[in-house]
Amino acid sequence: MKHLCLWLLLLASANAFADGRILSMRDRAQLIDNMLDDRLENLLPSLMRREGIDMWILISREYNEDPVLKTMLPANWLSARRRTILVLFDPGQDEQGNFKAIERLAVARYAVDSMFRKSWDKEQQPSQWDALVDLVKQKNPKKIALNKSTNVALADGLTATEYQEFTAALGPSFKTHIVSSEPLAIAWLETRSAMEMAVYPNIIKLGHEIVAQAFSNEVVKPGVTTTDDVAWWLRERVVELKLQTWFHPSVSLQRASTEKFDHLKAFSEGTEGQVILPGDLLHMDFGITYLRLNSDQQQHAYVLKEGETDAPAYLKKALANANRLQDIFTNNFKLGRTGNEVLSMSRQQAIAEGIKPSIYTHPIGFHGHAAGTTLGMWDSQGGVKGEGDYPLHENTAYSIELNAATFIPEWNKEIRIMLEEEAYFDRNGVSYMDGRQTSFHLISSQDVN
Repeated sequence: MKHLCLWLLLLASANAFADGRILSMRDRAQLIDNMLDDRLENLLPSLMRREGIDMWILISREYNEDPVLKTMLPANWLSARRRTILVLFDPGQDEQGNFKAIERLAVARYAVDSMFRKSWDKEQQPSQWDALVDLVKQKNPKKIALNKSTNVALADGLTATEYQEFTAALGPSFKTHIVSSEPLAIAWLETRSAMEMAVYPNIIKLGHEIVAQAFSNEVVKPGVTTTDDVAWWLRERVVELKLQTWFHPSVSLQRASTEKFDHLKAFSEGTEGQVILPGDLLHMDFGITYLRLNSDQQQHAYVLKEGETDAPAYLKKALANANRLQDIFTNNFKLGRTGNEVLSMSRQQAIAEGIKPSIYTHPIGFHGHAAGTTLGMWDSQGGVKGEGDYPLHENTAYSIELNAATFIPEWNKEIRIMLEEEAYFDRNGVSYMDGRQTSFHLISSQDVN
């Protein structure tokens, strides 16, 4: 019955976009919890064994949550409560050689739903730290993984105070068992389950639909609407849909003027609001959060001049260059290759083909800029130390983010086509979750009321 209800919810989510519905908060919570329970039951054991970790301890205090711990809380827990300690323990194999189930324990004042068994009674044992240490001694793990990391912020969620207090209570004999959970934490965050991938493409589709609406005459009135107007319309539209944005959207433009593209301004400051005019090339960067998963999308629109029915051929060529760069890049994704290796190979191939590339792709999932293999940054085209050295793993999602520069003689300047689309990497290679932009959104400048 549990699995039947789950798949009915997945079907409801899959169909929600076809008729404009978004799941109610109650249905969202049930779907989130079912996907989380599935991850804990079916995904986590293989990840712990792959990384050689038999005990993983996550510790957070209310409103100062470890980002990994937050992904393990049930939907009706919006934060940790008091001090919440989750313990995941792999007891190994039984006498027949079969792996036993991962034990999920909560050394916490409150039961953490049904996903983590409550393992501390404050009335019987007042000290939470003593209760945790007793549990560690009882299980006698070979390794105790804690969320401490030099390279990956999302895997570095254990605070200094919690570390000091826990290790002081643990004592010297078990302190030598402590290791960084970095590989396991990244694996947990970056790996997408089959259940998640049943709904993730629909989240991306919803984002595309919002982008298309924003880049239409429903929103844009050339000569009147500013780029800031469109950005704030996006914020309002997301609230109307009872969703969230995980960053403030940006809308900018390029046009036949003396203004040149500025990397730092584009990636940090954005642009001041400008009135949108016929002949403008618009760009949008926009992302939503739904069902604990994130989107991050960049697309372009062209504002038609009087008498035009399509974008000029020179802009279409610029878009084709960017699409070609996407193909070069995603074709170089191979299991075990590092982000820096894929970046270098792709840049060399693109440059050899006469394309001027800039690649800055990141993992996506529970976080917009998620943990996993980083493939360039806009200001680190020679590679990214640490996160760029991390190898590609299967069943992971990426925001394929890049730009191709093309000189436009008609404008006497170089423009950037900046694209970003969500894609999934598995044994079959890279596939876009809901397609990608291969033609411009077109905005009319005629008879606009």
